[in-house]
Amino acid sequence: MLKKIAKVLAGLVVTLIFLGVAVYIATGPQQPNADSSSAQWLTPGPHRVASRNYRFVDESRPTAENRGVPGKPNRTLTTTLWYPEGYPEDIPDRLPLIIHSHGIVSERTELAYVAEALASRGYVVAAANYPLTSGETEGGANANDVVNQPGDISFLIDSILALAGGDKPFVGDIDETRIGLTGYSLGGLTTYLTTYHANWREPRIAAAVAIAGPSAPFAPEFFSTTNIPFLAIAGTADALIEYRRNAQDIPQRSPQSQLITIEGGTHLGFTGISEPYLRFMDNPDSFACYAVLGALDGDPNEPLQLLGGEDIGVDLNRELPSLCDYGFPSAAHPGRQQMITQLAIVSFLESVFNPDSETREQASEQLTVAIASDFSEASYVD
Repeated sequence: MLKKIAKVLAGLVVTLIFLGVAVYIATGPQQPNADSSSAQWLTPGPHRVASRNYRFVDESRPTAENRGVPGKPNRTLTTTLWYPEGYPEDIPDRLPLIIHSHGIVSERTELAYVAEALASRGYVVAAANYPLTSGETEGGANANDVVNQPGDISFLIDSILALAGGDKPFVGDIDETRIGLTGYSLGGLTTYLTTYHANWREPRIAAAVAIAGPSAPFAPEFFSTTNIPFLAIAGTADALIEYRRNAQDIPQRSPQSQLITIEGGTHLGFTGISEPYLRFMDNPDSFACYAVLGALDGDPNEPLQLLGGEDIGVDLNRELPSLCDYGFPSAAHPGRQQMITQLAIVSFLESVFNPDSETREQASEQLTVAIASDFSEASYVD
């Protein structure tokens, strides 16, 4: 009798496993046509990808007290480096460096799929857990510390350029003329500040990408400090960083900027965790809203008041959106959203940083034409 019950249970388990696999496959994202330009650009580059963790400590700047947690005399940045791995003759002598900034209550591997795609094409990508805005922050993430994150980026660049001997895991050297930024959510705001802020900008930055980054308080004057190439990526169903006031008019406020819009793109849909785990939700931003609003004390726009005044183009009299009070529109498939995001970032950076002019032209064509042609959810504006 027990053997019969065991066989029945084993059969049920096997059936459930096969059913789960079938559902997983059936609900996966639709891929672009195999012969399309996008399918080719989604293929990893020629290099194997490796990663290594570091603990960089900036002894020159303190970490503030945070909700009763005592401050520290330094700023510690736990950092992951992704890089191309292989024989020296297979790796370029000079490598571009990308610094990624995470969102609030998030962490450095949130967009690992992008970091790996870039590293496979010969980039070194670094992402750190910021001292007071990551999900592991003692006392809870504090968005007000965003004002210190441009300085953290400068410190990270210095630290990576200084790697040598056994501490330097990649072959070749960083090309200091090809340093770029990516940033998501609060990290997108960090990217805006590090690229454009009159007092905090990092002059070594040569290209930058903001993904779902707040920009509503920035008047055209804010963007006048540099004319480097800039890409904004945003979703129309983002419940935290409203598309209309933060992204839709970026090309008008910042003439050197380009915009990729993802129809139905959500805030959480950009992060690796959303695919496949949140693919069955109408809009996963209900989770994101709960986490982010829980980390903010009172006015969600309070951090913006610390960024400066109208003299540098920070205008708090502009129409500023709040968070999570304009509904949860139906979402695009997060797998499709991430494919578009990866394609946009890789092709944008390759259109700027690739040393081969023909590849730069192909990358520009991919960004400006092919993504929207191959993905009905995507559109491009410059």
